[in-house]
Amino acid sequence: MIWPRDDAKLDRVRAAMAEEELDALVVRAPDNVLYLTNFWGMKGYDAVVFPREGEPVLVCLEASEADAERMSWTAEVRFFRGYDDGDPRPPALRALDLARQLASEYGRVGLELSLGTQATDRMVGEPTTFTKAWFDAFPEAVDATPLLSTARALKSEQEIERMRLANEIAARAMEYVQGRLRPGMRESEVGAMWECWVHDHGTGFNDRVELARGFSLVWSGPGIKTFTATGNRPIQEHEPTLFEIWVCADGYWCDHTKNLVPGELGARYVELEAQLMEVYTSITSSLSDGGSLADLDRETRARLAEVGYPGQPSHPVCHGVGARAHEPPYAHQAGGGTMEAGMVLAIEPGV
Repeated sequence: MIWPRDDAKLDRVRAAMAEEELDALVVRAPDNVLYLTNFWGMKGYDAVVFPREGEPVLVCLEASEADAERMSWTAEVRFFRGYDDGDPRPPALRALDLARQLASEYGRVGLELSLGTQATDRMVGEPTTFTKAWFDAFPEAVDATPLLSTARALKSEQEIERMRLANEIAARAMEYVQGRLRPGMRESEVGAMWECWVHDHGTGFNDRVELARGFSLVWSGPGIKTFTATGNRPIQEHEPTLFEIWVCADGYWCDHTKNLVPGELGARYVELEAQLMEVYTSITSSLSDGGSLADLDRETRARLAEVGYPGQPSHPVCHGVGARAHEPPYAHQAGGGTMEAGMVLAIEPGV
């Protein structure tokens, strides 16, 4: 999908670079490359040198030339070979050579030094990570991860439009599964049904999405356990089947927790649903620009404890969503930070 250059977010990054007195960023995480160039790479070897003044340059795998020409906002692209008969090194090190050469003309350079999580490239199953050579190549580099995280926390109108596409695909896939869910089906079977719909119908969705991938965790009844894998347990009648679902549409994500129930929901779950919805409605109705993220975490956990679930949930109650499914800001009662207009937040008071 060809999106016009999103100057709103790029200008925000450059303003932050000016405040930090950074002359250029050298970025390699697929979600940050996407954020700055609109290029979503196949294998994660690619990089971008993004100056505060002047034009950025995409460093791109030669086999992805057609993708770069179609997607990238950068006027200049430097290519490296996936296989070089005179160079046995991995492709990422040839990308590094180009990035270092391009960055050499700038003074103060920022690098993703403290990046803990990166989004997938389009191959999905085998993410390419940074090697020590990348960090050694820029010994004087400043950590640009906080700058990029802060800039990315506020979404432009284009980013929200792109995330809405991911959300619509997720919703349509859930509607498809809802009409076909039956007791006795396997959790893995149901997860595959949802993921299949996303990939099949989300790719090309409304002629606006080039590639959509779905990721799911599905548990039913007593099998519902956070941070466990989908199994082959049977779908339970009169009990919730819980879906943790994510859609990535051309590099922008949505993150949802949904429940479907074959038959009428059992009485104990009806009570739990009412309690959780009361907590959720209460905390979301009080959200405001400038509101404390620490207070959000503290109040959510206090409300859950009041209805009989102390210590829940076992994960952050709130995080950002954008070019990653989980990205800053995160709410933590011992931390800081505020909610701001333009943030997209997933709020998850589950038990």
